[in-house]
Amino acid sequence: MAAILGISAFYHDSAAVLLVDGEIVAAAQEERFSRVKHDPGFPKQAVEYCLAEAGISAGDLDHVGFYEKPFLKFERLLETYVATAPLGIRSFFKSIPVWLQKKLHLPREMRKALGGEYRKRFAFTEHHESHAASAFFPSPFEEAAILTLDGVGEWATASFGVGRGNKIELTDELHFPHSLGLLYSTFTHYCGFRVNSGEYKLMGLAPFGEPRFYDLILKHLLDLKKDGSFRMDMSYFDYTAGLSMVSKKFEALFGEPRRESESEISEHFMDMAASVQAVTEEIMVRCARHVREVTGMDKLCLAGGVALNCVGNGRILREGIFDDLWIQPASNDAGGALGVAQFIWHQLLDQPRTVVAGDGQKGSLLGPRFDHEDCLKTVRREGARFEPIESEDERASWVAGRIAEGKVVGMMQGRMEFGPRALGCRSILGDPRSEKMQRLINLKIKYRESFRPFAPSVLCEQASEWFEFDPGQESPYMLLVTGVRDTKRKDAGEVSARGLDRLQVPQSEIPAVTHVDASARVQTVDSERHGFYHKVVSAFGELTGCPMLVNTSFNVRGEPIVCGPDDAYRCFMATEMDALVLEDLVLLKEEQKGGGE
Repeated sequence: MAAILGISAFYHDSAAVLLVDGEIVAAAQEERFSRVKHDPGFPKQAVEYCLAEAGISAGDLDHVGFYEKPFLKFERLLETYVATAPLGIRSFFKSIPVWLQKKLHLPREMRKALGGEYRKRFAFTEHHESHAASAFFPSPFEEAAILTLDGVGEWATASFGVGRGNKIELTDELHFPHSLGLLYSTFTHYCGFRVNSGEYKLMGLAPFGEPRFYDLILKHLLDLKKDGSFRMDMSYFDYTAGLSMVSKKFEALFGEPRRESESEISEHFMDMAASVQAVTEEIMVRCARHVREVTGMDKLCLAGGVALNCVGNGRILREGIFDDLWIQPASNDAGGALGVAQFIWHQLLDQPRTVVAGDGQKGSLLGPRFDHEDCLKTVRREGARFEPIESEDERASWVAGRIAEGKVVGMMQGRMEFGPRALGCRSILGDPRSEKMQRLINLKIKYRESFRPFAPSVLCEQASEWFEFDPGQESPYMLLVTGVRDTKRKDAGEVSARGLDRLQVPQSEIPAVTHVDASARVQTVDSERHGFYHKVVSAFGELTGCPMLVNTSFNVRGEPIVCGPDDAYRCFMATEMDALVLEDLVLLKEEQKGGGE
């Protein structure tokens, strides 16, 4: 038995992944255990989970890999500080002590975190190598082009190459400070959202605006080439030297200062979101076309933080540049842990790769699961009223019935998802037909901005009836945005509503999952990957004629997705959720002490 542990840590979304004889046995982000959103620390609890899942100790590991090369990254930081001195002095004094204490001594820090049991060597891949490996090796393709796009690794901010069999080769890179990920993050910051977590908000805000700054961005901020490469005019940006993202020149160009967090969102910032989203899509499409032309491949694998821009992914698919597309579900830094582990197994150890139909990531359901006794312990300790429903079919019918009544159901069942999306195992579920559901979940359960859209979880075999997908087309990881079919849309007539008022105008028969531009971020659900969740969606479809549910992550704003029954119960009781499923136990809020108040 060969056991390989992959680790990403010390920047954003720390994670651990364990391979045993090349098979992904376990994977999880540290935030789910520590309850610190985007936890950047060493993933100690995630490592402990992975080892326990395999029934081994750190001393049994054959290889441990880290997802990037710290000395190369440190070199980039030092060169950047020197090039921008004295402007970067505050940023320098903030970050360098952390590097000197920990990041430059990673083998020592990792040995300590592994309890001193692991005494073999560590492997370090480059950041974009890790992304590329995570994109290609689990994919369903024997060979494919690979494109990685993110903020920055060591020096690279984007790369492309090819994967064949059990090997990948990256041939071209774009280097810091020119970065699509950092461009998008700059606009995220300017629009008053938090960098590295607010990018989803910016993408969700974009359809409310008009891309009236598109030409201004391309004229002043970027020199964009036909192949998708570009150079940025760094006088508009502050991320190389300061602790901010935008310069005064940036604010002067667009005519308004940065929006304060939590303040009202004006049409100006909606238009800014729409503009940078349009530019991002154009760059993604140009990159994809160039990669197709250079590699000659007809299939594409995507990873890196920008690959979570599901609107851009949908655009690549619609343009027909490649015949097929596979996107790593954990495309952010967490996925780097998976990439380095698989790089060691296939690339360094030269182990053969078996291509799996669909993909080799097991639905990305790779985290811990909790049994009946775990859940029983929680509800009894809390003095909760509950009902056990052992039969999966009966339990699925119970959940579907509650949702059809207009109730919102939190569901914790099966293995926790790896990556930023809840896929039916740590999800909050609702009725997509309800005109009130989107606002209700956002404001009274998630406690977040009212404009944030929700995804439909639709039965795979019926997805093409409701959305602009080809028959049989899959999107199991919620990473593609497409249009709602014209036959399911509503004729809203002449719409005069502007800005967030457009939320009051129903776009389709499924308004809770249809964004203001009549698009949807689709998750297709099948019985092989999704098991019990497929039964729930099927039961709702049989009951209502609507083969889908609203699916959003089981958490509130500012918290990670729930991991175990304790987290799920706390979230249930702290919000206006109506029902809770903890494996085979079901709870109604109205039956709980204080729940009906």
